[in-house]
Amino acid sequence: QVQLVESGGGLVQAGGSLRLSCAASGRVFKLNIMGWYRQAPGKQRDLVATITTGGRINYADSVNGRFTISRDNAKNTVYLQMDSLKPEDTGVYYCAACYPLSLSGSYPGCWGQGTQVTVSS
Repeated sequence: QVQLVESGGGLVQAGGSLRLSCAASGRVFKLNIMGWYRQAPGKQRDLVATITTGGRINYADSVNGRFTISRDNAKNTVYLQMDSLKPEDTGVYYCAACYPLSLSGSYPGCWGQGTQVTVSS
């Protein structure tokens, strides 16, 4: 079993920044790929970014150039630095890990509880 705990969401004005963190515990030796998804009200949960243990990264087109994913393998933690935030970035952000999560973004086997990000215009 893998447990994922997110932190760092909140309310921010458009153009602002937030940093999300996700700490993994449990069977973390299996976590080659970790990432972030988000879900806006009334919409499906979509990929934001993924990262491998070796540092390969994939971003959704909508966040590329504004968001930065990183990880600390020693701490089993993945981060999402979100800059130049827009109102359309509003949603619940979920940490993702576990097979069958892939770099390109197939749905993961493990989800965090989610953290709310609200961007006001």
